[in-house]
Amino acid sequence: MYLISELASLVGLSRTTLLYYEKLNLISGKRLENGYRAYSERDLQQVRLVQQLQSGGLTLAECKSCLESKLDRSVLKFRYEELEQDIERKQKSLALLSSLLGENSSKSWHQTLAEVAPDAHIDWLKVQGFDEKQALRIKLLSKDMNEHDKYMQDFMSVFEALESWGPNSEADTSRAYELLSTNPEKILEVGCGKGNSTMLLAKLSSAEIVATDNEQNALDKVEEKIKQNNLSERVSTKCISMTELDFGLEKFDVIWAEASAYVMGIENALKKWKSLLKDDGTLVFSDLVWLIDDPSQEAIDHWKSDYPDLQSVDTRRSQIEKAGYELQHTFTVSEQAWRSYYEPLEQRLKEVASKMVGSQAVMDIHKEVDLYKSSLGEFGYQFFIAKKL
Repeated sequence: MYLISELASLVGLSRTTLLYYEKLNLISGKRLENGYRAYSERDLQQVRLVQQLQSGGLTLAECKSCLESKLDRSVLKFRYEELEQDIERKQKSLALLSSLLGENSSKSWHQTLAEVAPDAHIDWLKVQGFDEKQALRIKLLSKDMNEHDKYMQDFMSVFEALESWGPNSEADTSRAYELLSTNPEKILEVGCGKGNSTMLLAKLSSAEIVATDNEQNALDKVEEKIKQNNLSERVSTKCISMTELDFGLEKFDVIWAEASAYVMGIENALKKWKSLLKDDGTLVFSDLVWLIDDPSQEAIDHWKSDYPDLQSVDTRRSQIEKAGYELQHTFTVSEQAWRSYYEPLEQRLKEVASKMVGSQAVMDIHKEVDLYKSSLGEFGYQFFIAKKL
């Protein structure tokens, strides 16, 4: 016989729990002459049997039912399926914690956050110690904060030697400028890169131009071009994040953003940059869009990872109008713009191949080049010229 304290110690349960078991008639104690309650070996084994059943996910009431009658297979099947789902959830939790600890890649998690909570994702990365530029890169390039430094080092090793960091051509930029309804006096260029469009805008206009980027080494190249072309009086640069443009309200006739607005999200850019434009000012931007209704699965899978907000031209048109602009013109960037970007990029990849074997950044860039060759026409860059209402 066991006193209740002894039974509790043997089975690892509290005295209160055992009294509740007795109330449910799972065990049956006997009161001794001295007033203490005592339990038999059968009670001990009954409690252990209940514990085993509970370890399978059964509730106490279901355990009692199993002890008093034949097993209800529907109950067992329900608990089995519930436990499978719980295990799946816990495995996902384990994988997430493992990636956050740096033991595995956190890429898929960052991809999901970039889709479902883009702004909160950026804010959280900054809390973790990444600055604005680093956070945006994790979101759009490596998507793995544990491998970020190595990824960006390799990425920049490829691109630093290139003149163009995205699809562009003088013909397309000139065409977009000619579609402006007025001659601008002040232009803000967002994401100027090494300044190809900056120099052309300075040639096409007499406007004062402020060229911004968050890559100082790119802006250094722009500064060299400004000096070479004697443009210092009306063209200047500023190293700043496109999410934190602090120029004041209604300062510019035109905001120009070739292949850069996607970094902060098109809808977000439309909203935040609007206050920088003067009344009747114009936002000119180019963005990657779907050009056909039924793109290949290969293209869908690639851009779902690298640019989950890829949309059709009609969707971008609706977003522009909803944000309080009038879309005046739109056209698709020429194939020449793509060739001027990808052909030098492909040559650069050949140059670094032997030095950067196994680099994830290089593999990602290779994949994009291959996709360009096989699927260009399903997607492409589109210029949008939108007037502030």
